[in-house]
Amino acid sequence: MDGRGVPLSFVVAGANQHDVTQLDPVLQTIMVKRKTPSTRRSKHLCADAGYQGRPALEIIESHGYIPHVVDRGKEADAKRRDPAKKARRWVVEVCHSWGNRFRKLLARYEKLERSLVALNHIAAAIIAFRKVSLKIRIIYG
Repeated sequence: MDGRGVPLSFVVAGANQHDVTQLDPVLQTIMVKRKTPSTRRSKHLCADAGYQGRPALEIIESHGYIPHVVDRGKEADAKRRDPAKKARRWVVEVCHSWGNRFRKLLARYEKLERSLVALNHIAAAIIAFRKVSLKIRIIYG
């Protein structure tokens, strides 16, 4: 997801697979390619403590990102020291919450993987569309 919580890519996998095993496929399937940043700005990837292992950090760096892997305890301590600091994990949690509003995706009713992937693409497109600022007022149904 980007800084606003808009999903950039996702991978459908079984519930018995850990998130770290899906890191490389997720980074390979990013739909919105970003220009190579100037030397002043770099691409950053924020992750939780599950991605602290060397293989995960090597995958993150091989895709050109600077890894920021912090566990929740350290993030909570930093928040207590500086209350103005926003927790980075919130962005991920809010995107999961937006995805949970699509009831058909919350409880998986689809038997075929391709159907589930298609529904997730539609949900991601709706979430991205809602984040675009428009000059006219649209009522979502």
